[in-house]
Amino acid sequence: MYFVTREIEFCYGHRLLDYDGKCRYLHGHNGKAVLTFQSDVLDHRGMVLDFSDIKRVVSGWIDENLDHRMILNRADPVVPLLQEFGEPLYLLDTNPTAEYISQLIFTKTKDLGFPIVESRLWETPKCFASYRE
Repeated sequence: MYFVTREIEFCYGHRLLDYDGKCRYLHGHNGKAVLTFQSDVLDHRGMVLDFSDIKRVVSGWIDENLDHRMILNRADPVVPLLQEFGEPLYLLDTNPTAEYISQLIFTKTKDLGFPIVESRLWETPKCFASYRE
């Protein structure tokens, strides 16, 4: 089995509802998605995937949808105010925890046709959440 991994850095903000800690406030992160792909065979070039294809497609999706956006639960009472001011948002049906954002990136990457096996979201240099099917 062959594996390749690509790191994608992006900035985002969020806050957690029903949380008794500092993360209940709007705040931001310099996040890093670490995506691992696998294949039992290599293509005609000797690759699982071309790293530049991952960058173009998956990084492109992250840049357009998550980078420099507030990732919020659509039920968050601050959403209408931020929308009124034209702030860029990405809305989830769940609390925007690192676990759910990692799952979101995994699912979107898989939907884009990539053979992803794990998504990690580094929320800080010392903390990450992972998602695998």
